Amino acid sequence: MKILVTAKRVTDPDSKLSLTKDGRIDDDAVDFKMNPFCEIAVEEAIAIAEDADDPEVIAVAIGDSDATKEIRTALAMGADRGILVECDEEELDSDLVARLLQKLCEREKPDLVILGKQAVDGDNNQVGQLLAEYLGWPQATFAYKVELTDGGATVQREVDGGVETVEVDFPAVLTTDLRLNEPRYASLPGIMKAKRKPLEELEPSDLGIDLSEIKVQTVKLALPPARAAGQIVKSVEELVAKLATEAKVI
Repeated sequence: MKILVTAKRVTDPDSKLSLTKDGRIDDDAVDFKMNPFCEIAVEEAIAIAEDADDPEVIAVAIGDSDATKEIRTALAMGADRGILVECDEEELDSDLVARLLQKLCEREKPDLVILGKQAVDGDNNQVGQLLAEYLGWPQATFAYKVELTDGGATVQREVDGGVETVEVDFPAVLTTDLRLNEPRYASLPGIMKAKRKPLEELEPSDLGIDLSEIKVQTVKLALPPARAAGQIVKSVEELVAKLATEAKVI
């Protein structure tokens, strides 16, 4: 069974972001790590592979050369090989990422693709759904429990107000939610083995994708305005008046 899983590099959510004068994130002032939802996806891919026949887990990252760190982390966790599609992330949107993954799937022919449901930097929650549409494969998003069946999987997925159970036939696309599993730590032997595992580097042009076809571009980022100091009012009438005339919430 061949599984392709994403290992996206994102800014560490615990880092305090600062911006450059031209409205970009100052990379020198933040730390980076694997997207937490991708960590769950990698763990699930490895867990499925451990019980599968002829398993292979391929960890994929799309971004600059620094993203090899996240691929190596996935390899240390237990993935078998890695692929980096090297490009500037500012040249990407969700649609381009999905189309790059589509080309990789057409080349690698995996039985299953597992992605984090969203990346904590952009929070778009689009790539998994777009990829399934481009491939024409069934999808199960927001998975919090996955059980393999004969030639497919039964997936319990989180929806508003409860849980929905769906069945998909392979090949299929899954996206992971937080409650699916607890990602393992990379062991020292795993880290040593990861250094010897193959990591292929590609360009978007190698997959026939033109990055000039981007549909959504980030023009500028800005920090939110400083929070104003609170006010003390002397009566309910004054409070209501301020809510109506100043805050404009009633």
